[in-house]
Amino acid sequence: MNILVVEDEIDIRNLIKINLEDEGYSVITAANGIEALNLLKETSADLAILDIMMPRLDGFNLLRKIRETSTMPIIFLTARTDDMDKVLGLELGADDYIAKPFSMSELIARVRAQLRRNNDYMITKAEKKELIRYGDLTIDKECCCAYINDEQIELNAKEYKLLLYLMESPERVFTKKQLYNAVWDDDYYYDDNTIMVHISHLRNKIEIDSQNPEYIKTIRGIGYKLHKTGGHYEK
Repeated sequence: MNILVVEDEIDIRNLIKINLEDEGYSVITAANGIEALNLLKETSADLAILDIMMPRLDGFNLLRKIRETSTMPIIFLTARTDDMDKVLGLELGADDYIAKPFSMSELIARVRAQLRRNNDYMITKAEKKELIRYGDLTIDKECCCAYINDEQIELNAKEYKLLLYLMESPERVFTKKQLYNAVWDDDYYYDDNTIMVHISHLRNKIEIDSQNPEYIKTIRGIGYKLHKTGGHYEK
């Protein structure tokens, strides 16, 4: 198992690394969020331990970046004890939260617990492969892949989430703000143009004629819906 440790205090970083390696884990370390993202481009991790207060890119924003492409367990490690920080971290997708000072035995126990839960989840997920079909579109939620006429569509993370959200409720009309909140998980920085651009990109990839779409229909003055004449929904 590979564990990523992101901590700007070198003594703490090295202490965690040594103790985890003593438990048989492979450990990669980074001193800040930018360094961590660069490491993740070159190698994979099964779990990450992130400090919150770091230079260049803090733990909250690093978590946002990681969650765009990965569902690996993430444990926050921080000296901040404000409940709002804890709530924010968990809402952003953290799986656990440990306040400094901490004992290494507790950290190791939590690492084991998160890896065990994730392994159980992955086994269950593999046993219950979930496909969503609508018309000629198919989404395989297990591998986060989309297909049209059984040919894979190359989508980025936001395009995939947007198509998945629409396909889970075909025929339902969504406002642009509802789509933004669902895909970006943030209503504070809502941007009407962002949705329009991503819908346009998505149409270019799934429609035969993006100017006369078969699937993603514009409902003027409201938003969008997924609709295809004769389209059959299957889940």
